[in-house]
Formats: sequence, structure tokens, C-alpha cells
Amino acid sequence: MMAAQKAQNISSIPIDGFSNLRITSIWTFLMSVQWSEPWLIGLICFHVVCLCVTVVTCRYYKAQICHFLLMVSLVYSAEYLNEFAAMNWKSFSNFQYFDSKGMFISLVFSIPVLMNTVIIVMVWVCRTFSTMTELKTLQLKRKMRKEKRQKTD
Repeated sequence: MMAAQKAQNISSIPIDGFSNLRITSIWTFLMSVQWSEPWLIGLICFHVVCLCVTVVTCRYYKAQICHFLLMVSLVYSAEYLNEFAAMNWKSFSNFQYFDSKGMFISLVFSIPVLMNTVIIVMVWVCRTFSTMTELKTLQLKRKMRKEKRQKTD
């Protein structure tokens, strides 16, 4: 009975049509993707450009805010992108990657974009801590000067 149940459980695990692997984890799922497709190469290039823009805009606060808002809106629209891609996948892809739960779009689109937003938030937190430290240092220097003046008077 246990063997029959185990066989039934194994048969419910999907098999990838490209590599004939059983998809049991995120890693095997990513290994089953045909990364040589032009649109996936373009998506990887998009993520590299986004990372470069994230790094370059670290010095330009207003540009980084715009970049951050754009990326957050892209993640917000990922569900709609997934639906659109699921309906039109034959026009740009050899395989139907876009499932109803959005696992593929989450792994290859949303997570890398969210990693950029996390980097931006970390930069903002570091900048805030640095500013707070400078402010406290200036307050202490001002206080010391005031105390020094009071002693000399």
C-alpha cells in the first residue's frame, strides 16, 4: 500500500518536456528552462542593466527614487505580465513557461527586480544612519563649544 501511494505521489510530480527531469525543487525547475531562447537572454540583459542602474544611481537620490518606483511597479504588474505571456507565449517562446500560479515569472522576473529594490533600500538605510551619525557628531561638537564658551565667560 505504501509503495502504491509513493508511486502515485511520484507520478503527480511534473516532468519537464525539455530535459525530461522531474521538477522537485526550484533548482530542477530552473535547470529545465531553455536559457538560450532570445527572450530569456533579453530578460537576463534587462536584469544586468537594472543592476547597473541601481549601482549608478546610488549617488543620485532623485534618480534612485524614480528607479525604485519603476521597479516596484514592474513587480506589481508581474501578474498581468504573466497572464499576457501565458496567452501569447507561442509568439516569442518555444515552451509554455507561464503557469497559473506565477512561479516562473516570480523566479526569473520578480525576484531579481526585488533584489534591486532591496539593494536600494539598504543604500537608503546606510545613508540614513550616516546622516544621523553626522548630525549627532555636530550636536556634540556644538554642545562642547557652548560649554567651552560658558567656562571662559
